[in-house]
Amino acid sequence: MEKSRRLGGSDLIVSPLGLGSSTWGTTTDYDSARSQLAAYLDTGGNLLDTADVYGAGEAERMIGRMFGAGVPRDSLVLATKSAGVIIDGRPSANASSAYLLSALNASLSRLGTDHVDLWQLHAWDKKVPMEETLEAVDTAIISGKARYVGVCNYSGWQTAAVAVSQAGKNTGPLASAQVEYSLLERGVEREVVPAATNLGFGILPWAPLGRGVLSAKYRDGVPEERTNSRYFKWYVGRHLNDRAARIVEAVVSVATELGVSPVVASLAWLRDRAGVVAPLVGARTTEQLDETLAGADFCMPEEHRRRLDEISAPRRGYPEVSI
Repeated sequence: MEKSRRLGGSDLIVSPLGLGSSTWGTTTDYDSARSQLAAYLDTGGNLLDTADVYGAGEAERMIGRMFGAGVPRDSLVLATKSAGVIIDGRPSANASSAYLLSALNASLSRLGTDHVDLWQLHAWDKKVPMEETLEAVDTAIISGKARYVGVCNYSGWQTAAVAVSQAGKNTGPLASAQVEYSLLERGVEREVVPAATNLGFGILPWAPLGRGVLSAKYRDGVPEERTNSRYFKWYVGRHLNDRAARIVEAVVSVATELGVSPVVASLAWLRDRAGVVAPLVGARTTEQLDETLAGADFCMPEEHRRRLDEISAPRRGYPEVSI
């Protein structure tokens, strides 16, 4: 991969593509996950992102098993998340200090390590005062169980609020903001990206391929077995619409002209956006990941970038655009 990048104001140096593990322990078994990590490391990647809710903890257990099987812990910038909880099959949040510290300890046990390089607050919890949440942040950093802390799925004002509250503390500033960001989801450019870049947070986009839609695999329709899937409708369905179809056609056109796949074109567009440090790529199989990694160093010509910018431009207005 191309030259590595610094994550925000931290001393964490990461590769320009991170490896996500959201399917590990569900649709990706241990052998396939281990193969994915090996392929990723072979290309020079070093950022592995997980969470305590991925596979109900199984993704972290797999990573711990890999460390036990010989994957060197110090070869990775290891990131995990706490605060996200699943209640009756629906996502919720618990950012109380007691819960966060208990969740971090459980993650470390599953991962088989005494610290993570990046601990991310997975969701905003409106029920818990921010000061209480940040008590857990301070404790985690002072104890050495987390080197740096970031936020995930925070809005612009939430990102700014937590940064202001954390400013001036001995534990230092937060390092990153992880958000959904792709050609199909550019809403974060209105508030989150400006907040993060002005505060010195590195942006880690999740779902950089529009939840798979930008690969163009649904261009000619959705397989019947998926149309009946409740999860598919919830997770992918939001990006199956006329606007997304127009963007996908533009991506296919640009990719064809440049002799690369739609996956490579979509990631190249995102990787070099302002503030972006490392899109987090994931795959169910090693073959899918190989396609992604094959174009890790591809740079998109400015003309083609402008075409994709224009067709995917998010709606803007007051107050983002002054009157």
